[in-house]
Amino acid sequence: MSLTRRGLTVLAATLVVLLGATAPAYAAAGPPPGSIASMGDSITRGFNACGWFADCPSRSFSTGSTASVNSHFLRIRAVNPVIDGQSYNDGKSGAKAADMPGQAQTAVSQRVAYVTILIGANDACTSSESTMTSVAGFRASLDAALGTLKAGLPDAKVLLISVPDLKRLWQVGKDSSGARTAWGLFGICQSMLANPTSTASADTARRDRVRQRVADFNGQLASACAAYGANCKYDGGAVFGYPFQLSQISTWDYFHPNASGQAVLASVSYAAGFGW
Repeated sequence: MSLTRRGLTVLAATLVVLLGATAPAYAAAGPPPGSIASMGDSITRGFNACGWFADCPSRSFSTGSTASVNSHFLRIRAVNPVIDGQSYNDGKSGAKAADMPGQAQTAVSQRVAYVTILIGANDACTSSESTMTSVAGFRASLDAALGTLKAGLPDAKVLLISVPDLKRLWQVGKDSSGARTAWGLFGICQSMLANPTSTASADTARRDRVRQRVADFNGQLASACAAYGANCKYDGGAVFGYPFQLSQISTWDYFHPNASGQAVLASVSYAAGFGW
């Protein structure tokens, strides 16, 4: 071996050692978990996915039992039947990040091995831009919840799912008279959806700022997950980046995912998860 080739070999070996020492450590997924709890808001509860303005947890993307949705629970059950009967939906319609510490305490009491968290839509979807949750407030609540999970369930895997792109909802629904009527009649997500047909610079800028707030929340999810350690995984913005269609949204409020939307959410978030 020439000196040049030997030098390259030594350099390559050194880089491997250095990269191995500095790269983030992620725990192997391990065997499929035998229990699951979902934390979140109305999306996690399957709101409007099967009934008129009602929770429908059986169609939840995370812990639902409906075959067509093919939730995380059902996907795991297919490879680990032990999880049957060990699925808990701890979400609550209307929940914000501030409610996550309480939901985390519930998950800890259930002694689960896997937790999904989808939160933030209600923190950005408020009556006006000025009433959105601050980024610092969002992070503080998230850290409190994750601290509870880490202390109480040190071996559990935790999946943090990015907040969907609210501007995408406006884009696909603004030309629908049904969507515009529902948004106005029920006062849905006015921070983003007020004046949906307006092209005025003030409305355009407002929508961009709300979208940025969602992006900032997602940045905090990624950062908090990295700080949590090897048992936490962030979806990498997979849900935020998915181009949801109007056909995947409930026609009762034109805001929540219908059964088809829940199925897509299950597929996208599970694929970005631990790979069981």
